[in-house]
Amino acid sequence: MSNPPVTPTERLYKIVQDGMCVGCGLCQSIAGPDTIRVARVENGYERPVVTGTLDHETMDRIEDVCPGKRLEGLPPELQNANTQMDMVWGPYQSMALAYATDPEVRFKGSKGGVLTALGQYLIDTKKVVFILHVKQSGTYATFGERHESHSAADVLDGAGSRYGPAAPLVDVLEVLDRGQPFAFVGKPCDISALRNLARHDPRVNELVKYWLTPVCGGFMPPQDMTRFLRQKYDVENEALTEYRFRGHGCPGKMRFATKDGEAQEFRYTDFWGTDQSMWTLPFRCKVCPDGIGEAADIAASDTWPGGSPDPSTEDDDLGTNAVIARTKAGLDLLNAAQEAGYVTVENECNPRYLDEVQPHQTKKKLAVLARFEGLRAEGHTVPRAVGLRLDELKATLSDEDYKWQFDGARERVRVGKASEPTPKLWERQ
Repeated sequence: MSNPPVTPTERLYKIVQDGMCVGCGLCQSIAGPDTIRVARVENGYERPVVTGTLDHETMDRIEDVCPGKRLEGLPPELQNANTQMDMVWGPYQSMALAYATDPEVRFKGSKGGVLTALGQYLIDTKKVVFILHVKQSGTYATFGERHESHSAADVLDGAGSRYGPAAPLVDVLEVLDRGQPFAFVGKPCDISALRNLARHDPRVNELVKYWLTPVCGGFMPPQDMTRFLRQKYDVENEALTEYRFRGHGCPGKMRFATKDGEAQEFRYTDFWGTDQSMWTLPFRCKVCPDGIGEAADIAASDTWPGGSPDPSTEDDDLGTNAVIARTKAGLDLLNAAQEAGYVTVENECNPRYLDEVQPHQTKKKLAVLARFEGLRAEGHTVPRAVGLRLDELKATLSDEDYKWQFDGARERVRVGKASEPTPKLWERQ
């Protein structure tokens, strides 16, 4: 007896159920908000919910651009004779330590404020009409929301790390319809989604003039953040009007404020621990093959030795980014912003320095294909990875390390740690 055919809705929900959805919002833009709505669901994440009639043709296109199904490194046409290649850190034209020259931008930004300063430079010099990025949500303070900045002041207002769900691409096709040049700042998986879209829509490469990303360690699962706020502060997420994960220093204090006027601040390392022991991740982030933003023009990372800030120095750290310029456009932008006084470039660095300050990225990159193959052995969704050298990196693992990663991924599927429920819209109680 044959199995019944899989519906388009089931195909979409399979990506979510297998823990591969990043919540970027691109599927809503492709299908339209009357068909797919990316919103907060019962498990706390922002996920796609089918609200209309989804057909197979539309779902085919979604699967081809979804970063839960396909991830690609820097397009070959953006690499040239000056491109260097590192097995772990991918293509680059330069690596350097830099920070925002304006002390306010450096103070309010994340780490060194370089991405904020570059966004301001692009707006002030009219190289783009606006920056499409994420700022704190006005509905759920621990979430981010899609935002356009048309002024340098607006760019600065959105500064800081967003360690929560955000869907910056929910209306990107409508944005492209306007025909205005813009820069995009998003997580590496958001960048990958937009690069995927560029293979279908030539307007992407025509209008997205600059692609900027932070080197991403993932974000805090909403249910864990909710649990933390309840247990430690007896505060509900819905009561927050502000939640600053970091910024206003390097890393700066964590801060939250509530509707009744209460505000609390605490040191970053008091929250995450000196080894980030309180940091948890969505499953998708644990098997991400590109937290380093290989498809961007510029990726900017933290520079703490060992990957975490030192509590003995965090109050006095002014903040410095490691900036990876991967393309000629990225390098030209960095040089022009330096010449114009928006960023200060101190000195060059190299991939082995990045190994030291981002050790978790290096370890994950080496292990990710073994994890993928473990997931695939259990019939789990695994994204197709193009141009990320995963086969070569897998070959550097010992048989023992490969088996440990492979078996660990299979076990997570078996015990339910690699899955999510079918998305259902969350309703306020």
